[in-house]
Amino acid sequence: MYDYMIIGAGIIGLNIAKNLKERFPQSKILVIEKEPEVALHSSGRNSGVLHAGFYYTANSLKAKFTKEGNIALKNFCKQRNLKINECKKVVVAIDEEELLGLEELKRRGDINGVELIWLDEKELEKLYPNIKTYKKALLCPSTATVNPKEVTKEFAKVIEELGIQLILDCKYLGSYNNIVKTSQGDFEAKKVINCAGLYADKIARDFGFSKDYVIIPFKGIYLKDKNNISNLATNVYPVPDLKNPFLGVHYTLTVDNESKIGPTAIPAFWRENYQGFDNFSFSEFFEILFYEAKLFITNAFSFRKLAFSEIKKYNLNYFKNLAMKLTKNMNHEGYNSWSTPGIRAQLLNKNTLELVQDFVVESDENSVHVLNAVSPAFTSSIPFANWVVEEHILK
Repeated sequence: MYDYMIIGAGIIGLNIAKNLKERFPQSKILVIEKEPEVALHSSGRNSGVLHAGFYYTANSLKAKFTKEGNIALKNFCKQRNLKINECKKVVVAIDEEELLGLEELKRRGDINGVELIWLDEKELEKLYPNIKTYKKALLCPSTATVNPKEVTKEFAKVIEELGIQLILDCKYLGSYNNIVKTSQGDFEAKKVINCAGLYADKIARDFGFSKDYVIIPFKGIYLKDKNNISNLATNVYPVPDLKNPFLGVHYTLTVDNESKIGPTAIPAFWRENYQGFDNFSFSEFFEILFYEAKLFITNAFSFRKLAFSEIKKYNLNYFKNLAMKLTKNMNHEGYNSWSTPGIRAQLLNKNTLELVQDFVVESDENSVHVLNAVSPAFTSSIPFANWVVEEHILK
């Protein structure tokens, strides 16, 4: 009998395990992961950007945890000698309407306590000659990039150092009375914590949760310039549409000084729809197609426009041109290969047909279900895990 059993060894599951063990050193904790190693899905396939916390409204969990998480993950990387690129971020505008969007981001940043610096066009040109904006831009000094796979694997090392049992190649098959059936036998725990990412909603339903929600997958890929021929010196982002959770096509500078354009947010047709027909599932295909058809017919959150614009991004010139609105005289010849695809496990409210923007956790005395841990969940992982423990596991 375990005190706590965590399903999913992504960055959230690993941090919840770490937090519990540090609070209760005598507790018996098990983490199971269906893959042969950690970080094969969202935790290892995201951009690696440590966000600062100025996109989110002040009353949201994302606002609360992103700023704290940025500091905490930087400290973790420094303590464990992991690579970090403190390359900052610039958010630019292309017209008067987007200038209003910049003002809103600055207002949110001020409320959330995130440092943002106004730059006029001359100041921007002096710092970053290849970046262009309309009248003003926002510089965020605290944004950085890390290698997400390296960071997640390091958390896996940490939990094993703490004496937490991690079983790989251990697939969840079902549950009854807090006994979890897996491909490596049955395990019993006083409390089960579901951090299964793309499958969190399905597992939650076995415990009577996620009645109003379903996960809709969106595929994200980047165009890479492996040698940074473009001489990108910082992350460059457009003003996002704050009504949906995607940040638009932007430039990212990786920890290894590669530059990337992206990502896409293409609706996927099954949960691990990374390439071709890999991991194809008929049941997932029909369930997701049902909800995507519903979104298309009702045009909820302008889904039709989103779907058509995302599909166009498979055209390299179209994709590059979206990014080139943010830059000038930059050499784009190096952007010629696609990155490893990632899938965003985006929660959809089945009743309102809205994409849920904030983190969602459901729980009772027997189980806890992390249903919506989308970007910036990687950045927020340390304080978010602490909140899950305090508000859902220990209560």
